Formats: sequence, C-alpha cells, structure tokens
Amino acid sequence: MPSVSAASGQAWGRRYGMGVVPHREADDVTLGLLAHKSVRAFLEDPLPHGVIENAIAAAQSASSSSNLQAWSVIAVEDSERKARLSRLAGEQAHIRQAPVLLVWLVDLARIRRIGESEGVPTEGLDYFDTFLVGAIDAALAAQNAVVSLEAQGLGVVYIGALRNQPEAVAEELALPPLTTVAFGLSVGVPDRSVPAHVKPRLPQSVMFHRERYDASAERTDLTHYDRQFALFQRDQGLPGRTWSVTALSRVRHADSLHGRDRLRQALSRAGFALK
Repeated sequence: MPSVSAASGQAWGRRYGMGVVPHREADDVTLGLLAHKSVRAFLEDPLPHGVIENAIAAAQSASSSSNLQAWSVIAVEDSERKARLSRLAGEQAHIRQAPVLLVWLVDLARIRRIGESEGVPTEGLDYFDTFLVGAIDAALAAQNAVVSLEAQGLGVVYIGALRNQPEAVAEELALPPLTTVAFGLSVGVPDRSVPAHVKPRLPQSVMFHRERYDASAERTDLTHYDRQFALFQRDQGLPGRTWSVTALSRVRHADSLHGRDRLRQALSRAGFALK
C-alpha cells in the first residue's frame, strides 16, 4: 500500500476513528468532504455577496434524472419567518440564528404548469417514482450546494424537521400544489467559539459491499463502532449512548418520527397522487 500524507491520515482518522488508514492519498475535494461537520452555532454576520448564487449554480450542476430538474429552493432571510419556521421544526435555535435558511423542495408543479400551458398531459407526475425523482434530485442538488458553501468558508446544517409539519411550512412559504418541503439547510458563518466536530461514521466494512450484499461481519464491526460512537458522544458532553441505541430510538415507534408518520397524508393533500 502506498504511503499517504499526514493530512489524509488525519482526515480518515477523524471520520472513521484513529488507526484507520486510507488506501491512497486523498485529493483536495475529498479532504474537504471528509472534513464536513454539522454547524449549529452561527455569527450574526451576513453572508458575503454572491455565495448563495454560487452555491445554487453548484446545485444546478448536480445530476438530474431525465433532466426533469424537479426541485426548487427558497432562501429565507426574514427573521420573523425564520422564527416561525423554527417553531414548526421543534424550536431549533440555529434556524433563527443563521442568516439564511435554504428550504429545498420537491417541485412537480413547474412541469404540470408547462403541460397545462402547452396542452400536453402530465399523467406521469401522478406516480410515486416521479415524486422519488424530485426527492433524489433535491438531495443531490443540496449536497452540491453544501460542498460549495463549505469551500467558501461557511457552515451548514440540514433541517429534516421541517417535514414535521409540511402543511404549515407550505402555507408559510406559499407553496403551490405538487410542491412540498424536502428539508431545510441553515447557512452562515460558523461561530468558532462553539466548535463543531467531525462525527465518526460506520466503518466501510458495514456500508460497502462488493458484488453482492454481505452482512456477515456486521455484528462484530458494529460493536466496535458503537464503542467509538459512545466515546465521541461523551467527548461532546452528551450521554454516551451507542449508535445502535440512538438509531433504534429514532424508529422505535411512529411517535419517534415527530409528526412525519403522517407525511403520506400530507403529500396527498398537496396533490401528490403517488400511484
């Protein structure tokens, strides 16, 4: 195995745990990706001019299934609107604190409007796969935007809790039928006095398969990861719960989804047939 730089070794160590050695030298883009962390404390500083537009250009450069580009994004900067959205997302303070909240949408309304304008049927929008295309497109686009924003020195954190009350979010943002919130993204200048840390991920042996799915070593490797994750939690001043316990607590009951158990009904009311 070829030798790698200290920077690559440290990046892998932070992501997977010390002692995990990369197979080859990481390029600058990969090093940036390995350094990703969720930032939940922001300065009041406004964003530098043009950074959001750069990020949206990066987002629009992501792959799009059949080039449908079935997503949209809303930049929310108004403090009162951010406060209302924060309440809908469980009072997450960083939504109010960050200067910009990007709300990423599954947007099939645009194609429906084009079809109506051109007198062309759009029955394909009524099927679940087309909704899934919009959700995947939105996720790919947002992650491109995250890479751009972090490269410009900004911090971000995803806000899945905007799906807790999708109808109320839709009303707040004047969403038309056939659009719905996928997730939010708080963006701002990180407050370095409240450090964010790279969270260890599952080992590749658990996530990465070759040729066929193979979970034969999963239990042993998960046990090691659970110990590492619990130590990380304690280092952050949090209860030293394992990853397995934490993950299971998020899916134990319908109530664990914090309102998202009724998402299918909300989508139906928003006009998604999901056949």
